[in-house]
Amino acid sequence: MTENTAPSPRPDVRPPSLNADERTTLLAFLDYLREAVIGKVEGLSDEDARRPGVASGTSLLWLVQHLAVVEHNWFEYAYGGLGEPAQTADVPLAEVSTASAVAAYRDAIARANAVVAAAPDLDRPGARSLRPDAAEGPSLRWVLVHMIEETGRHAGHADIIREQLDGAVGR
Repeated sequence: MTENTAPSPRPDVRPPSLNADERTTLLAFLDYLREAVIGKVEGLSDEDARRPGVASGTSLLWLVQHLAVVEHNWFEYAYGGLGEPAQTADVPLAEVSTASAVAAYRDAIARANAVVAAAPDLDRPGARSLRPDAAEGPSLRWVLVHMIEETGRHAGHADIIREQLDGAVGR
């Protein structure tokens, strides 16, 4: 474990407080969770971001890379019908910096948010599913809720890994 270079512990950032339509509310909560994950790598060296926090090898850098891929796969590829599916294992962690992984994640988020903004409604099925047994692509509502679940689960993993690394806590 190396010394944390963050200036101070990350404050506990509360979830969004808004009364809005469904699309805005879902996207606000997803954006909140995305930023929570990004916040967990702030102030870490690349070495610490790559350091596995559990026996399976999961690291903060792996989580950021994984979530960038998942954003692309569900929003652009599956729902939007754009491009090809991305693979998590395309780039070995040793070749990725924390800054580049966060930049790629932010880029995937921006593209995903553009797909959400362009969608006519939350009910229309997407172009295809990532699940081979599905007859049609899931609705945008399903994709947003799934991504809240996926990102929230990994934000919790990131909380634990970061606390193991240097004791930093908070959302």
